[in-house]
Amino acid sequence: MSFERPTVTSNKPYKVTPVFSEVTLPAALRNAHSTKAGVWGVIRVLEGRLDYVIEETGKLHLLDPHTPGLVLPQEAHRVEPVGAMKMRVEFHHAFPSDFAAAT
Repeated sequence: MSFERPTVTSNKPYKVTPVFSEVTLPAALRNAHSTKAGVWGVIRVLEGRLDYVIEETGKLHLLDPHTPGLVLPQEAHRVEPVGAMKMRVEFHHAFPSDFAAAT
């Protein structure tokens, strides 16, 4: 992902989804969707692997417990389990601070 990192960061999400498995992952997350303006997301894979696809570019990111996915505000994307997995999504009102060192 290429973007200019914001100077304001967030170290605590304001909302966290329940943990989803490959069986309970909602169809809304498997299909193209996006966050609202000003909302950043972090996809956390707790077990297994998950494909994270950016709709505009078609770029595929393989996420696992050591590789979270960063969701930019209003960026259309979708996810698809790669076998058995568990994941959740964290929502932030600013750039997630744990990505600051990686960008």
